[in-house]
Amino acid sequence: MRILVTGASGFIGKSLCRRLQDTEILRVMRASDNRSNCIVIDDIAADVDWSRYFIGVDVIIHLAALAHDSLLDASEDYIKKVNEFATLNMANYAKRAGVKRFIFLSSIGVNGCKSDVPFKFSDVPAPHDFYSQTKLDAEARLEEMLLGSGTDFVIIRPPLVYGPGVKANFHSMLRWVARAIPLPLGGIKNNKRSLVYVENLVDLVRVCIEHPAAANQIFLVSDGEDVSTRDLLLRAAQSLGVKSRLLNVPPKLLGIAGRFLGKKGIEQRLCGSLQVDIEHTKQILDWAPPYSIEEGLLRTADWYKQGSI
Repeated sequence: MRILVTGASGFIGKSLCRRLQDTEILRVMRASDNRSNCIVIDDIAADVDWSRYFIGVDVIIHLAALAHDSLLDASEDYIKKVNEFATLNMANYAKRAGVKRFIFLSSIGVNGCKSDVPFKFSDVPAPHDFYSQTKLDAEARLEEMLLGSGTDFVIIRPPLVYGPGVKANFHSMLRWVARAIPLPLGGIKNNKRSLVYVENLVDLVRVCIEHPAAANQIFLVSDGEDVSTRDLLLRAAQSLGVKSRLLNVPPKLLGIAGRFLGKKGIEQRLCGSLQVDIEHTKQILDWAPPYSIEEGLLRTADWYKQGSI
């Protein structure tokens, strides 16, 4: 089997390629690492002719996307090109080339940014920003383009992904906890948030490569256990081997401060709930997350202690 992976040099892509190392992989990257199976595409949002790259490819796993800080400087037009145009351009060439399956990594943001009850794969989408709207638009047009074409699609919507190599807010959290910085977040103990350890996500992608029941399905994924902000910080401290220093500031005060400072989005991520229901994923694929959240945090903490900057 020949598999093509976009975003192969990214956080998730590296883990996936390691997991699939016994398979023939074509890795799409922005810069070469001098390996023969590397395809250099400087800008995936450009009008790329994929025909020569898709010859003999059985499965495409499309991970490439804007993330974290890169979103801050990107125009809405460019975000749309990366998330929607690039995805559909690849899918069109995949259909022509007879690729058997196209796996698209979307986002739980398609469902929304908060939930009083766990999101389900079948919920009516409620994208909360332009980025997640473009992900939804890509999903819809991907289904329209590929359904009945001979090329199956699989859509996966993960929540926050963490693990060795993680960046942005989760990395900042590890740094704060490791340095024993007092955090006014000890009172946030009644919210519930779903996370997914990168190796759990990668394992689901691996299953979706060949599982016949994955064809033309949407899957939600998580570690299978939801945590409050307080619980996450306590577990992170334990994994890092440091003492937690949490101040019990009432969440309502944090919310007022967040709105006052124009940081309503951060307030929601810290104080609000966002849960996903993965029963459909587990039942359809006979799958369960192979790693617990404790194992995921411990491995992430070990990576951090070994020299993360």
